[in-house]
Amino acid sequence: MLKRALALLAAGLMAACSTWAWAQVKELPWGTSAVGSAGHKALVSLADVLNREMPEYRVTVQPTPGAIVTVKGYATGKFEGYYGADIAFYELANDIKRFKGFKASMQRQPVQSFWVYTVEMGTAVHVRDKGKIKNWHDLAGKALFTGNPPWDTRAQLERAYEALGVKYEYRQVDLSAVGSLLQGGRIDGFGVYSNGEAGVPPWITEASLATDWAVVNPSADEIATLKKAGFAVFEQKPQVFNRDVHADKLVMLPFYYGFHVGMEVPEADVYRMLNVIEKNAAALNQADKSFSQIVKDMPGFQRRGVEAAANFVQIHPGLAKYMREKGVWDAKWDARVAKK
Repeated sequence: MLKRALALLAAGLMAACSTWAWAQVKELPWGTSAVGSAGHKALVSLADVLNREMPEYRVTVQPTPGAIVTVKGYATGKFEGYYGADIAFYELANDIKRFKGFKASMQRQPVQSFWVYTVEMGTAVHVRDKGKIKNWHDLAGKALFTGNPPWDTRAQLERAYEALGVKYEYRQVDLSAVGSLLQGGRIDGFGVYSNGEAGVPPWITEASLATDWAVVNPSADEIATLKKAGFAVFEQKPQVFNRDVHADKLVMLPFYYGFHVGMEVPEADVYRMLNVIEKNAAALNQADKSFSQIVKDMPGFQRRGVEAAANFVQIHPGLAKYMREKGVWDAKWDARVAKK
């Protein structure tokens, strides 16, 4: 009887310890873009690393129709992590476009905590139209899929076309059908992009198997107009797309994306998270080339991301601590560090 009682007591203690340990794990439902997108693919790789290296957290990848849904989801309490771009923070701060009227429903304010890569935006058409569509003004009146309505990639192209005065016909289509629709002439072109200057989203890879697309680069005059409007310009190598893009380069417009958490995650944990990511950057890049920029210079890339968004959204103190330690902090951002 004594042995049985001791065994039951031991089992009870083990169960209690297990329950206590379970209770210590903080769930992090982390929103990202749709399955098949670059954001979804990247967060799956990142979640694997964080769940292994930081077992006190459990990151679960939550696909949504687009990154903006995750920023809104965090602000209204649906997610604990979000996929935020500088263009989204710009719209939120100015109460415009996709965020117009949204502030009234916010329960908490997003902050920036980790910048992961740039997304470089361009435009593609079917190769049969390459001789007719030679620059972005020639896209006027054409039926284009620039991305799903919530996507920041679409917002970036929309801003660029607006700066040039180009009005086109938007077509919303299923990602899996983009290539076949272009091949069949149901759309005239689509927004093409790369991630981290090195990766390609799965849906574009899939579209490339169904059709032969050619990049349409903006003209020299259009590039000058875009630069004057505040756009950065990046020349991408065709080899990134593993196919013939029918040009010697792709002229693309980059913006910054990050996988962010809010002030519910303490300063010490965000600081540790950033060091974990830096330590595992090479492995992340092996799984997904989108991480190539943080492999080259993660501290410097955080500086570039903060520079792009500091006027629109506050900075997590864990990110500020990491950047100060790495020598990439600018004192002009001191007033932009978030406080509880």
